[in-house]
Amino acid sequence: MKSITIQGTKRESVGKKSTKALRDAELVPCVVYGGEETLNFSAEERSFKGLVYTPEAHTVSIEVDGKTISCILQDIQFHPLTDKILHADFYQMSDDKPVVMEVPVRLTGRAKGVVAGGSMRQSFRKLKVKAIPANLPDEIVVDVTPLKIGSKLYVGDVKAEGFIFMHPDNAVVVAVKMSRTAAKGGAGDDEDEETAVEGEAPAAEEASAE
Repeated sequence: MKSITIQGTKRESVGKKSTKALRDAELVPCVVYGGEETLNFSAEERSFKGLVYTPEAHTVSIEVDGKTISCILQDIQFHPLTDKILHADFYQMSDDKPVVMEVPVRLTGRAKGVVAGGSMRQSFRKLKVKAIPANLPDEIVVDVTPLKIGSKLYVGDVKAEGFIFMHPDNAVVVAVKMSRTAAKGGAGDDEDEETAVEGEAPAAEEASAE
């Protein structure tokens, strides 16, 4: 998985006054959990651009006082009006410790049902996976070509190598539904009108260890 680097400065004070001063200086208060000690640091808000404002998934190398810590973003808080980043939580990774994070889903091919006039509904833009850091995928590639009108592709149908999905096998990733145009034309091999389960994964990334 791709990684980005964030340069940070260790925080000696974590009170409300110092936190406000950091934000006024366009710095983000941050915390790293999961290691031997909790690390409080600050980083420039612009350094989060390649991590937050992108559909891609990344691990993070945090550099503080000459030390590098490999992490994943666990949680991030935004101002409700300005969307400025208020706080970020990171989880420290270990080579042999599984972590949980969201990975983007990329659809390939053109579904037979769409060619026949149906419409595609993607319920998950990201899927939550669990793996040791070396096995975290950059993306989950799903070939939708075989899907006909009325067909659904479930989490259990998606190939997983070196990681596991943190969703039920019967969760619907993508489905091809009968559109009004297709219905009028009588297109399609299956008239199953059941609505796909809506299950967009949360934006915030989580981490856990076993």
